[in-house]
Formats: sequence, structure tokens, C-alpha cells
Amino acid sequence: MDYFSDSMAWLGKPDGSVVIGYGPFESSVEPPAGGVAFHVQDFALQDPEPWKIPSRVERSTPAELGAMNRATRPPEWVWDPLDAAPFSVVFQEVMSSIHSGIFEKTVPVVTERGTSAEAPGPGIIEGMIRQPSPLHSYGWVRGSSGFAGATPELLFSLNGDRLETMALAGTARSEDRHVFAADEKEIREHEYVAQTLASKLLDLGKIQRRSREILDLGSIVHFLTTISLDLEIPQTPAKLLRRLHPTPALGPLPRTVETLALLLDWRERLGCPAEFGAPFGLWDHDRFDAIVAIRGIWWEHRQLMLPAGCGIIEASRLVNEWRELRLKRESVKNFIL
Repeated sequence: MDYFSDSMAWLGKPDGSVVIGYGPFESSVEPPAGGVAFHVQDFALQDPEPWKIPSRVERSTPAELGAMNRATRPPEWVWDPLDAAPFSVVFQEVMSSIHSGIFEKTVPVVTERGTSAEAPGPGIIEGMIRQPSPLHSYGWVRGSSGFAGATPELLFSLNGDRLETMALAGTARSEDRHVFAADEKEIREHEYVAQTLASKLLDLGKIQRRSREILDLGSIVHFLTTISLDLEIPQTPAKLLRRLHPTPALGPLPRTVETLALLLDWRERLGCPAEFGAPFGLWDHDRFDAIVAIRGIWWEHRQLMLPAGCGIIEASRLVNEWRELRLKRESVKNFIL
């Protein structure tokens, strides 16, 4: 794999394989009928040509890629001290909106910034792309800028008429797993996401919802509910993306023009990268897999951005959310060690 390609994209699929595309990319309104294209968007879905068709495609696995590229040195970076004050202001505004009945839940994002001693891209890519299932490695590189991550969250997979998705919400340290399993606040936050996601699919077919479980990612755990159905009415990826994004795991509940505008304003004020939390997908010969672009690092030359979001509901407390944000960021840094 050429980490120094001028432009490239990749996604780890649910079957454990990794599809890598190299540029130059052709932008398109629609994916090719029988080929490969990556769906690269911002959180607000503002790119009118989100389908990026590569000039060349490779297929591999995280184990193969890790074995081939272990020689890449981890980046040497310095992270700036993170000021809690801007988040504190936004947190109070969110809670005020919740108490006013505008929201039940929303997800502001805090971004840690840093500087790398050298071009950080190769080291970040190598660390992310070798992450195994249940994480999905993803990335998009354009010259000296890009982003890469390893997300646990599948937005949805569409294979023919079969749709699979998940609700992933609620976070704790792995050592707190047993307390987490009975945490009313975390369970309530998760159920907001799961119930809302299921409700958005009710008119498309008979829903199969599995019981809530705990997904263990090593340093952290999440609540996970998987949902699947056979579509009674055919759907395109574009229609499903508009229907499902953003889920309450990353967006507001309820999702309205007003609540989305408020969330976008908070994201901008806190310096969130435009693609964080956006759908990132792969069209591969009539199958489409889309993940949620979280647990990643963004870079521009030697400047770094590491965003993380937290779901705020009425029962949330500032100190606990600040602690959760740090836990998520540290888990991302551990991918690169």
C-alpha cells in the first residue's frame, strides 16, 4: 500500500476485508452501476458530488496490511492543553435547550489540537488501517491533508434488499463494565438511539431487533443493539443516507431543521472538522457499506485535530461528559502506538 499516494481512500468492510482506492478520483452524483466508489461527505451532507470513483483498487485484510507496514514509525506529536471553558458554555446552552423542550438529546463535539514533528499521515494511516473487527478502518487522503480512523459504528449495510444497521451509544471504561451494565443514564441514552433508529425504518419492512449487549473495544465499552430487515420497497444508498443520518448517536433528537442548525453551530464554535460524524461509505459492485466517521484523527500538513463527541441528555453532568470525551480521545491515540 502506498501511504504517500497523492490521493487515496479505504474502508474496512463488515466481512473483515479492506478495500483501498487510489486517485485521481472522479467525483460523481451517483455511484457507478457495477464498479467501486467511495462516499465522502461532510456532516451536513453539502457535497453535491459525494461519490469518489478511484482510478485503481486494491483488496487486503488488516492483518496483511499490518504485517507489511509495521516499519512505519508512530508520529511524534505534541498535544495542546485543552480548555474546558468553551465546552462548558455549550453544555449549559444544550441543557437550557433540553429544559425548554427543544431537545431530548444532542451531541456536541470537542476537538483536541496538536502538532506533529513530521508529516503525520503515514503513521496515522498505518495505525488505523491495521485495526481488526469489530472496528472499521476508514480514511481519505488528499495530498498533505486527510483523515483516518477506526470506528465501531456501522451506519448501515445494504446488500440487495437486506438492510443491517446498529444503535451504538453509551460509553464507559472497560474496567467499569459491570457498573456500566446497570447505569440508568447510559441505558436511557442508548434507548433513545435504538428506538429512534427503529422508528425511522418501520415503514420499510419488518424489523428484527436484537437485545442490547455490551461491545468491548479493549479500553472502552459501548452499548450495542443490532437491527436488520428485508426491505419491502427498494431503497438507494442516497435515500437511506438522508433517512438515517445523523442518528441520535451523533445528532439531535428530535431531528428538525432547528435542532440540526443548533448542533451545527455548536460544532463550528468548538472547532469540529466538517467530516467528523459524517457517513463514509463504499459502493462495491452493488453492495453499499456506510460507517460513521468517528474515532479518527484529521491532519493538515503537520497540524492535527482529534475530535470526540458526547451524548447529552437531561441526566448528563458536565464533569462526567468531559471525562467521557477524554476517554474517547485517548482510545484513538492508542490506535497509533
